[in-house]
Amino acid sequence: MSVKTTTKPTKEKAFATINIKSFLTVVIVLLLVLMLCGALSYFIPAGSYLRDEAGQIIMGTYTEGEVDGIAPWRVLTAPFRVFFKDGGITVVMICLFLLIMSGIFNLLEKTGGVKVFMSRIIRRLGSRHAPVICLTVLIFMLFGSFFGMYEELITLLPIMIMFMLSLGLDTLMGLGMCLLAACFGFSAAITNPFSVGLASEVAGIAPMDGAWLRILFFVLTYAMLCGFLLIHLRRIRRNPALSLTYEVDLEKRALQTATDGDTDGGDKVFRAFAVFFGVQAGVLILIASVRAISDYAIPILAVSFLVSGIVTGLVVCERKSDVWRHIGRGMAAMLPAVAMIALASAPKLVMTESGIMDTVMHHMISLLESRHPATAILLVYALTLFLQVFISSASAKIFLIMPIILPVTQALGLSPNLVILAYCMADGFTDVILPTNPILLVGLSMMGVSYGKWLKWTWVLQLALLCVSVGVLLFGVWIGY
Repeated sequence: MSVKTTTKPTKEKAFATINIKSFLTVVIVLLLVLMLCGALSYFIPAGSYLRDEAGQIIMGTYTEGEVDGIAPWRVLTAPFRVFFKDGGITVVMICLFLLIMSGIFNLLEKTGGVKVFMSRIIRRLGSRHAPVICLTVLIFMLFGSFFGMYEELITLLPIMIMFMLSLGLDTLMGLGMCLLAACFGFSAAITNPFSVGLASEVAGIAPMDGAWLRILFFVLTYAMLCGFLLIHLRRIRRNPALSLTYEVDLEKRALQTATDGDTDGGDKVFRAFAVFFGVQAGVLILIASVRAISDYAIPILAVSFLVSGIVTGLVVCERKSDVWRHIGRGMAAMLPAVAMIALASAPKLVMTESGIMDTVMHHMISLLESRHPATAILLVYALTLFLQVFISSASAKIFLIMPIILPVTQALGLSPNLVILAYCMADGFTDVILPTNPILLVGLSMMGVSYGKWLKWTWVLQLALLCVSVGVLLFGVWIGY
């Protein structure tokens, strides 16, 4: 039987939506940054570096000019003009990519694809706690690390909680296997198109360049999360009352009803989406293996997701019109992200047109040139952590800071791969500890867990991840990664 998608259009809501409050906060921050860049052109003199054939600055060639402020109308129109200036095709392509990914992810969520896929795998493992935990964490992390799926996977949180409670475990275990695993996979990115993919595009390198250290970091992160959850498993097995959610879990078990986690036509949906994810894995392997096409990873992935997603949707949906409706609503929900990317790209355009971009880079180089490369990469890490408090969007921060950071760090001898790794580390993990992150608050509220209890449960893991992240970055500097 085909899947019936009968949700009324007037009440249907795409999953991959941009939180209005978060969107307005980011827009205000980016507008302030844009205004600041325009104002700085009236105080900072224009300057320029000579550049080589690859477009990299040549050290020691900086010349300073006069202070010449940029016209206000150029500042105000910068978010629109970025699409038509040098590099505009890159911005357009990335915006289209985000829209396509959002549309297909919404199709997966509305047709129950990810839900059925996960529930079938978990159910077949039975009640073997340790294997269930480790395999589930691996699956969630792989989805995040390779495909950039984070918010999309949080829809499975209620299923994970019910499944854990049915096994005699607790809500925190479900949150760890879903919320933590999805976020950590997104952060320990290998080919994540929303972080590694976009940053590689800005840096002008292939997404698979330097992937070996990102894979190593993924393995370390996976081992740490599994170890953390297995320690918690042993603790609550000995004494269930030690769980911070013990009393809440008693109430949930009393209210829990039997469910198998499937949608109508589960077998057909499972097979269809197994093929879908298999195709995407094959495309990723192909991109990694064939150097000639690795530079076109983002458009190739976009086409692959779009074509195979549409075909899969047509297979599992009884009403074919639902396929286009789900994809369309998913794309429409991601339109605010296009606005954020345009706003985040605008400061670079303003600084370039006013001639202060090279001046700012010159002073940054002067500030860092006497520093050890290890200090420089840690400063990049700290800067991204600071911006994460105000701007949670990975793509927005990439377009805001990478055009400035990359030339400076390359002039200091740091590779783009190491800078991208530092960015991914700082961008993602704090999503599940900062109280300003809406996904975290929604997930905790949904499951009846207070932020205080969550912080008490996870702060040691976050501190350990911070230490490991710094260690990996210093290792990368040491080996010249």
